[in-house]
Amino acid sequence: MEKKTLLTHCSDAPGLISKITNICYKHQLNIIHNAEFVDNPSGHFFMRTELEGYFNDHTFLADLDQALPTGAKRKLMDASRKRVVILVTKEAHCLGDILIKNYDGSLDIDIAAVVGNYDSLQGLTEKFDIPYHCVSHEGLTREEHEQAMLDIINPYQADYLVLAKYMRVLTPSFVDNFHHKIINIHHSFLPAFIGAKPYQQAFERGVKIIGATAHFVTNDLDEGPIIKQDVIPVDHTFSAKDMAQAGRDVEKSVLSKALNKVVNDHVFVYGNKTVIL
Repeated sequence: MEKKTLLTHCSDAPGLISKITNICYKHQLNIIHNAEFVDNPSGHFFMRTELEGYFNDHTFLADLDQALPTGAKRKLMDASRKRVVILVTKEAHCLGDILIKNYDGSLDIDIAAVVGNYDSLQGLTEKFDIPYHCVSHEGLTREEHEQAMLDIINPYQADYLVLAKYMRVLTPSFVDNFHHKIINIHHSFLPAFIGAKPYQQAFERGVKIIGATAHFVTNDLDEGPIIKQDVIPVDHTFSAKDMAQAGRDVEKSVLSKALNKVVNDHVFVYGNKTVIL
């Protein structure tokens, strides 16, 4: 008996839920959980179905292809743990939160390695028996540094890269290697205050909330599909430094929650948005 998750999205049409569930029944697959959503402005249908049973993936997906509208996308995801490589610079709070949650089982991933451009977080990482690689950027062009990073990252065959406060902008060439597979945490409530020093920007505007945004990385800086956001209240007594300190809690929470949704196959990317079921 296996457990798998079926992800389906296509143009909306009458009877789609019935067609999909009937094919599941035909293959004697039990539906554990099902969720669906229709984006009415675009007329697009999304459905996430958790299944258990004995799978013949080829015939099951072939039957789905015959039933679904032309151009439909479907994926059958197995229940294996996703393999992740984490990229860091010097700040420990997001990395530490992921390591602890993975250690206690509340975030069930296989952390293959942590890669940083400084060795500041090597000791923290190795406390959890996870390999740490320091790939210094000093004396290298951006392209040379990224190639050195890829030489370390690629052998791990990661499902996702997680930028846990990795403070270097990635080139289009690097990003293209991991289409919608790089998850970043941005220390503000996007799309506000993009780029450098967001807390200083927020302070200068006198904001009453600060937040964090986890998103997929694209070649448009800080504008990739948003996975998770949250905010906390602040007031006029907060300096920019106070805001940054308070923001660390929301940053680590948002990143780990976003990662949990992604690795458990709850996230559809559609255009520059996400649908989370």
